[in-house]
Amino acid sequence: MSAPLIGITLDGEQPGGWSRYPWYALRANYAEALAASGALPVALPHFSELATALLDKLSGLVVTGGAFDVDPALYGAVERHASVTLKQRRTEAELALVRAALAQKKPVLGICGGHQLLAVALGGTLLQHIPDAVPGALAHEQPNPRHETSHDVAVTPGSLLYRIVGRDTLAVNSAHHQAVHHPGRATVDAVAADGVVEGIELADAHFVLGVQWHPEFLITAADRALFGAFVAACA
Repeated sequence: MSAPLIGITLDGEQPGGWSRYPWYALRANYAEALAASGALPVALPHFSELATALLDKLSGLVVTGGAFDVDPALYGAVERHASVTLKQRRTEAELALVRAALAQKKPVLGICGGHQLLAVALGGTLLQHIPDAVPGALAHEQPNPRHETSHDVAVTPGSLLYRIVGRDTLAVNSAHHQAVHHPGRATVDAVAADGVVEGIELADAHFVLGVQWHPEFLITAADRALFGAFVAACA
């Protein structure tokens, strides 16, 4: 069986820091986790007009996280919370890629911000700032390093996520200030103890799954199983 070619969305940065010109960025462990699971990872630049052509060549899509937010206007919100920061071109490109993948029935794995964007692509909405929206919320922007877990999530028995990880409770890392509110056409398959949505999936799809944590750090056996199942679905 040949290794599936899987696209990973890139972050985009304005001039400054690494380069005096606009530049792309991707944490290495996204690609490393895919390669370790038998995939050929390839990075995807921000060209929404090329989304369909790119998906024609790919076996699956990973939508990554980042320190920015989906434009609230895209899910019908009238007001924007003061904490919200945007990367319009990245969001436009990722939405186009997700829609192309869904149209072509290709597997999709959304991670953290990618999980939130997947929900929006499926008609869902987001909580714009968890501390203001969820009384007594957990520390979803964990103070400890991202390669450590910080809280548990409850996994829905019978869900695709449950079939992959084989557990009804997972320890996860956490690096987000927003969360899925309504999942649209998707189904919630994992929640934190404070009620924050931690996972969604599309029931009538082969593999369309979003997780709010960062499994690419491969902290637990469940993280490794998740990447393994995704790559197998792309093969």
